[in-house]
Amino acid sequence: MTRVLITGFAPFGGESVNPSWQAASLVAAEPPAGLDVRAAELPCVFGESLDVLGDAVRAHTPDLVLCLGQAGGRPGVTVERVGLNVDDARIPDNAGRQPVDEPVVQGGPAAYFSTLPVKACVAAMREAGVPAAVSNTAGTFVCNHVAYGLGHLIASEFPHARGGFVHVPWAPAQVTDGTAPSLPPATVAHGLRALLSAAARTPAGQDLKVTEGATH
Repeated sequence: MTRVLITGFAPFGGESVNPSWQAASLVAAEPPAGLDVRAAELPCVFGESLDVLGDAVRAHTPDLVLCLGQAGGRPGVTVERVGLNVDDARIPDNAGRQPVDEPVVQGGPAAYFSTLPVKACVAAMREAGVPAAVSNTAGTFVCNHVAYGLGHLIASEFPHARGGFVHVPWAPAQVTDGTAPSLPPATVAHGLRALLSAAARTPAGQDLKVTEGATH
């Protein structure tokens, strides 16, 4: 069995739900065949989110780590290619913290690339009927904080593990006026199961050689 840790965030910004945690819970409740999936909810707080993530990784010693976050306005599930070593918060986190131009890890490298096969993950979700794309920016809020922090955790403590970050759209209940794209958490979870299966069967360091780049 491939051991998987999947995480989502608590609600933030005045929302009552966070679709990242809704989807993570659904995947853990009904995991893909051959995968032992555990879920952990992260606080939407700089610093504390990485403490909870680190504790969960140490407790479960997963082979794969998939961290999820909400990206309201994006039309599909986006697999992040890279996390940057910068916190630059446009809004305060749930503890009122609002760092500006601060490193996630003092003295750490400028960035960490995902160690998941990002293009194979996107292809698997599309094959499952879920809109998906590679993303080259995880923002500079707590999502990027966790994307980078996960990369640092793997590089410094768990080199046997692979991991990455995925953004999910708003849930329909969050956009009742119908003016923004959304996906039901169950649909997102269906795509994430395909993603995890693809990641588990793809050898480390390998990925599809297909174009998923962007000009801006």
